[in-house]
Amino acid sequence: MMKMPAYPLLEVMNIKKRRVDDQERVVKEKKAKLDLETQKLKEREADRDKVLKHHNDKLEQLRHELDTGTTTEKIKMMKVYLKEVKEKLKIEEKKVKEQKDQVELAAKDLDVAEKELKKRRQDVDKLNVHRADWEKEIKLEMEMKELDQQDEMGNVIFLKRVRESNR
Repeated sequence: MMKMPAYPLLEVMNIKKRRVDDQERVVKEKKAKLDLETQKLKEREADRDKVLKHHNDKLEQLRHELDTGTTTEKIKMMKVYLKEVKEKLKIEEKKVKEQKDQVELAAKDLDVAEKELKKRRQDVDKLNVHRADWEKEIKLEMEMKELDQQDEMGNVIFLKRVRESNR
């Protein structure tokens, strides 16, 4: 029996498989980046919530002071401090918004990487199907050649016997 020839697209297949492996690594990195950005967002939101609680506590304290009656100087100081806390709250809100943008960007990057991975896996699958079809075709050709050789050998043996019997 004849030896099966090497698959002609083997190098291409190996390259595509390596690209799939590389892309899987990229997807893993993008997921880690998204997790990190999400964790940072939670921290930013916690910081903002802490400042918001402080703001609400001070606002409640100011209302209580106004209800009980106090000096105008103390009220002015409380209003100035409350204004500073509001500014800090705005800064924290801005940080939260910026971090949300980072999370969205990381999510988009992950989505793009996953789509690329899917595409690369499809390329490998197509090559696997092609290889299976190619192997079937080659086996069929080899069987046909072997049958032709056996047929030819049979004819040679038959002709040899006919010649010998004619002598």
